[in-house]
Amino acid sequence: MRLLLRFLGFCFALGTIVFVIAGAGAAYFVWKFSQDLPDYTQLQNYEPPVMTRVHAADGSLLAEYAKERRLYLPIQNIPKLLIEAFISAEDKNFYSHSGVDITGIGRAAVSYIQNYGSGRRPQGASTITQQVAKNFLLTNELSIDRKIKEALLALRIERTYSKDKILELYLNEIYLGIGAYGVAAASLLYFDKSVNELDIAQVAYLAALPKGPNNYHPIREHDAAVARRNWVIDRMAENGYITAEQAEKAKAEPLDVTSRPTGAHIFSAEYFAEDVRREIASRYGEDKLYGGGLSVRTTLNPKLQVIAKKALLDGLTRFDEQRGYRGAITVIEPSGDWGGRLSQVRSFGDIPWRLAVVLEAGGDTAKIGLQPLRDKSGQFETQRQVGVVTAEGVKWALRGKKGVSSVLKAGDVIYVEPIDGKDGQWRLRQQPKVEGALVAMDQWTGRVLAMVGGFSFEESQFNRATQAYRQPGSSFKPIVYSSALDNGYTPSSIVLDAPFELNQAGQATWRPENYSGKFYGPQTLRFGLEQSRNVMTVRLANDIGMPTIVEYAKRFGVYDNLMPVLSMALGAGETTVMRMVSAYSELANGGVKIKPTLIDRIQDRYGKTIYRHDERVCQGCDSDNWQNQPEPTLVDHREQVIDPMTAYQITSMMEGVVQRGTGVALKELGKPVAGKTGTTNDEKDAWFVGFTPDMVVGVYLGFDTPKPMGKGSTGGLIAAPVVRDFMKVALADRPAVPFRVPPGIKLIRVNPKTGMRAGPGEASILEGFKPGTAPPDSYYVAGGGGGGSSGVVTPDADRAVGADGTGGLY
Repeated sequence: MRLLLRFLGFCFALGTIVFVIAGAGAAYFVWKFSQDLPDYTQLQNYEPPVMTRVHAADGSLLAEYAKERRLYLPIQNIPKLLIEAFISAEDKNFYSHSGVDITGIGRAAVSYIQNYGSGRRPQGASTITQQVAKNFLLTNELSIDRKIKEALLALRIERTYSKDKILELYLNEIYLGIGAYGVAAASLLYFDKSVNELDIAQVAYLAALPKGPNNYHPIREHDAAVARRNWVIDRMAENGYITAEQAEKAKAEPLDVTSRPTGAHIFSAEYFAEDVRREIASRYGEDKLYGGGLSVRTTLNPKLQVIAKKALLDGLTRFDEQRGYRGAITVIEPSGDWGGRLSQVRSFGDIPWRLAVVLEAGGDTAKIGLQPLRDKSGQFETQRQVGVVTAEGVKWALRGKKGVSSVLKAGDVIYVEPIDGKDGQWRLRQQPKVEGALVAMDQWTGRVLAMVGGFSFEESQFNRATQAYRQPGSSFKPIVYSSALDNGYTPSSIVLDAPFELNQAGQATWRPENYSGKFYGPQTLRFGLEQSRNVMTVRLANDIGMPTIVEYAKRFGVYDNLMPVLSMALGAGETTVMRMVSAYSELANGGVKIKPTLIDRIQDRYGKTIYRHDERVCQGCDSDNWQNQPEPTLVDHREQVIDPMTAYQITSMMEGVVQRGTGVALKELGKPVAGKTGTTNDEKDAWFVGFTPDMVVGVYLGFDTPKPMGKGSTGGLIAAPVVRDFMKVALADRPAVPFRVPPGIKLIRVNPKTGMRAGPGEASILEGFKPGTAPPDSYYVAGGGGGGSSGVVTPDADRAVGADGTGGLY
């Protein structure tokens, strides 16, 4: 008995020693690994990279920018069903353990022993807390040291933070494939839904992804993805989160993902989105753009943007097709699997045309095979679609030829567009060589409502609306005439349209001409603008002085530093469509300076407004309650560029451009429209900028490398119709509101030819005059010999000679 007691005492003592040594060893290891543990308290102020989201004016999503596509959601905004799915898949004891799950470690140990030597990766036993420690504070290194540090950090994190905080960090940080970080971004990218709209099958699929997103890709690894999703659904039922009936129903659902695009989300808005991206990057830097979680509200009107894209595309196509068919893009073998070969030919996804190959061509029809569409994984579909091109579809390309087969041959790769109302029939198209741009703006605020920078963003990201500097030609004349109206002239002032010569040192004498090559004698200022008379404009500029015009051009923002030479009065300087539309906006709004903008407001990740375009001050808007105080007022400190009465006079004159002048293409709109055409030397650029009381629209057409577009390619013939087509649809539901007449203007009936007060029964128009001015009683011809002359002057009676050194070749 004594020996037994001694043996038991020995065992107890030995056990105590071993326990003490083990405890001391454990304490040493804990101390050792604790020395270089990361600071886990930084999780409290953790700000992960969050994607910047850009929205249109109506709230629809325009674009997203991120290196890690993440939307941070507080735990209160994450639905319970989604939380239950992740807990079931990753850590069913999450709410009961203290950071390390002993039973999970046991299961992992048994699995490790069973699979020892098989080469299979050991089963993980990490809790959600341990994953937070690894993802935020450690590396993915597979080692004992890392696992020990992970466990120690998990224990400390659990003592410091609530379960909900830990779960919030985990669900927002975890990588879930296709560039999505966190459940909110994954929900959008996989299903195009917010997390609150997901059903059981969908939350289960998201919860299946942390183990290996690439292993459970919904398209490439579909069967494995469904199996893993169903396993998660079973765990949810096993844990009592859903019923067995719900589980079976969810498992029967197909895994159907609706991938969200990663570029511009609004068709045809790619140029607009890219300019917004550049502005944000310039303003706040790349890090803020791709990880700052900014919320950007832009000025874009999606409906107007689609209309603008179609109007410009139709205008470019119309011009190009009038010059004939240039032939196929390329030629491929039309037999066998033509679809596979056609898939290798580059096409543009931002135009409403399809690439096709001619399979057979004969007589009045050609059988075509369309380029296969892409499936959800981005791969070309195996299905093949065919159609027919009829004689109607190639009518524009025939040009004296007969039959479709005279234009199309088997193997030709072409662009086609469906013919409305005729199923299966297609029209031949070709990529235009000419380019152009369109900008639509709210003249009262400078908000850009729509912007198209060219034929195709995929073909060229060069934005011709903001980056292409072109000669505006006669579309600059309203600035010249505005300076004249501000300096003593009236719309009825007479200017001589007769030969003008300018001696230039070391260069040939400059003799500007009208587009027609003719001279028309003394004419009113209104007539000169309506009919776009170059020589009248040069004489006017010579009389006013180019320094004055340079100042007005700078005031309107058309040019920063215009050369003070007479040719610049005819638009020989270079500027952009955006600048021209901004200048016309200032004419349209009564002469108030505006700052063009694509962005209304920017908020940081916490919702604080860090930028606002509208700089007006609202006095009285911050009152807490109503105490019979005056109503709030908006204080506008913007600069007055020109007299409002001058702005109305030039607007009225530009209405005449549409009613009787070079812009008659817009007369059919049947609404008050003012505008001006512009055509440069040798028809290298064609412009039209016009406005209604609602908006300003500007268009230019021209080759990227300026070269003649052909005789007759004027602003009135090829640019004005684009603005007309846009306004016809954009303003269809808006009433015909006349331009507002500012206080002080006197409307007097005058003879449109002489500018003098109209007599009884005489043809007349209403002309606006400022106080102290009135229609002339007789001719006073400005620009005659530099000093003006009275009386009727014939076209050849005065050949003015400008001063040396004041003009340049135009």
